[in-house]
Amino acid sequence: MKKKIALVTGGFTGESVVSLKSAEVVARQLDDRLYEIFKIFIYPGDWYHLTDGGERVSVDLNDFSLTINSEKIRFDGVFNIIHGSPGEDGKLAGYLDMLDIPYTTCDSLTSAITMNKAYTKAIVASIDELFLAKSFQLMDGGSETVERIVRELAFPVFVKPNNGGSSIGMSKVLEPVDLAAAVEKAFKEDAQVLVEEFVDGREFSIGIYQMEGEVIVLPATEIISSKDFFDFEAKYTAGITKEITPGNMTEEEVSRVNRIAKAVYQRLNCRGAVRMDYFLEKGSGRFFFIELNTVPGQTETSLISQQVMATGKSLQEFYTALIEGMWGG
Repeated sequence: MKKKIALVTGGFTGESVVSLKSAEVVARQLDDRLYEIFKIFIYPGDWYHLTDGGERVSVDLNDFSLTINSEKIRFDGVFNIIHGSPGEDGKLAGYLDMLDIPYTTCDSLTSAITMNKAYTKAIVASIDELFLAKSFQLMDGGSETVERIVRELAFPVFVKPNNGGSSIGMSKVLEPVDLAAAVEKAFKEDAQVLVEEFVDGREFSIGIYQMEGEVIVLPATEIISSKDFFDFEAKYTAGITKEITPGNMTEEEVSRVNRIAKAVYQRLNCRGAVRMDYFLEKGSGRFFFIELNTVPGQTETSLISQQVMATGKSLQEFYTALIEGMWGG
C-alpha cells in the first residue's frame, strides 16, 4: 500500500514564492509508485489542499488531516519544503512532533537555533578547521551601537537580518557613513540584525544529508556572482550568477571541507538535507562559515539539485532517501 505523504509548501514570509517553486519540482519527482502525494498549502490562518478537480479542502489542525469525499485522510509523513516560517524555524516541526507525524527536516530545536545566524555561529565556533568572521549581533539600531561597530569592525561589512533567508534585507556596506541605513533596512525584516566583517574569499555552498545512519556530503557548488554578493536577485534571476558544481577546490580542500560539513551537521543535530554556505579565503585557504540552511531550495536549478545530479543520483532517488529516512530507512 502506498504511503500518504503531505508535501507542505507556502509559508508566512516572502520566501513563500520560492517554496512554491520548490514544491512543483518535488511533486514531479516523487515516486508515485511508492507514495500518494497531497500538496498542502500553509498560509497564516489558511491551511488547505486543492484536489485534482480544483476543490479546496481545509486541513483539520486538530490532527493534520483532510476529509475528501467523506474519507478521512491521515498522513504517514510530511515532506517539508517551506522556506522561512513556519517550516524552517521549528514551528511546524513542533506541531508535527505533538501529533507524532514524522517529517523530512530538522527537529524543532535545531530548526529554531539555525534560523538565528548568531546562535548558530556560537555553536559551531569550536569546530576544528572552521573559522568565523568577526561579528556583532544587534538587538537595536541606536547610534551608540552603530558607533561601536564602526570602532571595532573593519570595513567592508555585511549587514543581514539575523533570522532571515534568501538574503532578503541584506546589504554590503563599504563605508561607515552607509552603515546606519543598512542596519535600518535589516531591522525592517527582523528584530535582530547581524553585522559581519567581509571575508575576501570565494563563495561555496555544500549539501549534507543522512542516509541509513551515514552522513553524506555532496559535491560543493562554487558561486560566482556578477553582483557584489549573492543577494536575492543573484539567487533567483537567471544569468546574474554562475554556479559551478563541483566547485574548483584541491583534493585537500575537498577532504577538509567534507570533514567540516559532517562536523557541523552532527554538532547541530541535523536531520534530512541541509546546505552549508561558506567562504574559502583567498591567500590563507581557510574555510569561513556563513550560515546553515535547513530547508534548502529544491527547484531543478537549486544548488542541492545540482549537487545531487553531479553524483549521478536522480532527484527521485534523493527524495525517496529523504522520505524513507523519516522512518529510519
